Amino acid sequence: MQTDSSARRELKYKRIILKLSGEVLKNPESGDPIDPEILLRICNQLKEIWDFGMEIGVVVGGGNIFRGLQGEGKGVARTTGDYMGMLATVINSMAIMDCLEKLGVVTRVLSAIRMDEVAEPFILRRAIRHLERGRLVIFGAGTGNPYFSTDTTAALRANEVQAEIILKATKVDGIYDKDPMNHKDAKKFHELTYMDCLNQRLKVMDSTAFSLCMDNGVPILVIDLNDPAAIKKAVTGDTIGTLVHT
Repeated sequence: MQTDSSARRELKYKRIILKLSGEVLKNPESGDPIDPEILLRICNQLKEIWDFGMEIGVVVGGGNIFRGLQGEGKGVARTTGDYMGMLATVINSMAIMDCLEKLGVVTRVLSAIRMDEVAEPFILRRAIRHLERGRLVIFGAGTGNPYFSTDTTAALRANEVQAEIILKATKVDGIYDKDPMNHKDAKKFHELTYMDCLNQRLKVMDSTAFSLCMDNGVPILVIDLNDPAAIKKAVTGDTIGTLVHT
């Protein structure tokens, strides 16, 4: 149950969108698409801030199961592959919902593609109402249209529900001038403007998603989900990751 503890008063934001790549759910060693321990670790972080009274929307990718662009290399038409990827996001959404509900978090999955037996249809007013009533909302099936990434979904939903920030959870602790996995001398940025990212050609999100954020002034905070306290640190104002803003 959500509380009005002192922690709630310390929250920097009231309403957020958390963008998870499907890949973060995958076991890197066994290749299992959804690792129960990783899933539980993520859901525990979400429960912690939900208990503080945070209004939370989650957008999750499907790359751990199927990626639309991946299908083209296997003879699958791009549009068909994208729809397959959207269905994969619903599988991930249901897994997150199930885990959260077992932790006592009131959760709703809203799908951009109608599948009434497993999820509510995405209706903006309904989504906002769920958030206002303290329900954690998971947005499944992307935008419901091919050719749009789940990064774009996160940017779109953030604008629609008037979220104050997008937390983009990745496997690295921010944005670097080059790939820190391959370059030990990679420089981390703690804060950037949208124009900095464009001028330096830094990959934060795909261009459509990035434009939606830049044009509407939605900040993006890139954080490392391997840090078990990353989400809490982000919403309580600790210096963490890389912040992209106007």
